[in-house]
Amino acid sequence: MATFERELRVRAPLADVWAFHSTIDGLRSLTPDWLDLRVEEIERPDDEPEAHVLTAGTRIHASVQPFGVGPRQTWVSHITTREEGEDTAYFVDVMEEGPFPEWEHTHLFYADGDETLIRDHVEYRAPIGGIGDEFARLGLAPMFWYRHRRTRDILDGP
Repeated sequence: MATFERELRVRAPLADVWAFHSTIDGLRSLTPDWLDLRVEEIERPDDEPEAHVLTAGTRIHASVQPFGVGPRQTWVSHITTREEGEDTAYFVDVMEEGPFPEWEHTHLFYADGDETLIRDHVEYRAPIGGIGDEFARLGLAPMFWYRHRRTRDILDGP
């Protein structure tokens, strides 16, 4: 599988960064308006303690329609793992249905004093593989650049 990785450091404590990235509102905040993101349904595990937190076992049914052109692209993302420690936290979402035959996105967070290092690690296989993986990488770079810029705009302290 192909991999893509990008890092960002924000001037915000781990607890704040983790809380922001642990909700569907965080996802909405990091998605450009021109994608017209719709969260169609959120399936939550029966024993979920906090309804607003995307815990392990949560499935997100969503769709986008870039620039309002063409049919909506749908996918189902499954939060398979979610762990929080004293100085680190991470969660993994796996695309169960959608445009990529394989997609696993690990969101890693590391405390560094009053700052947090965020690392996005994506393992994926594009629909046509090989050269498709390279074209996908070209699309991932600006998407994560945007997400990280929005993260910094929202969370970076003065």
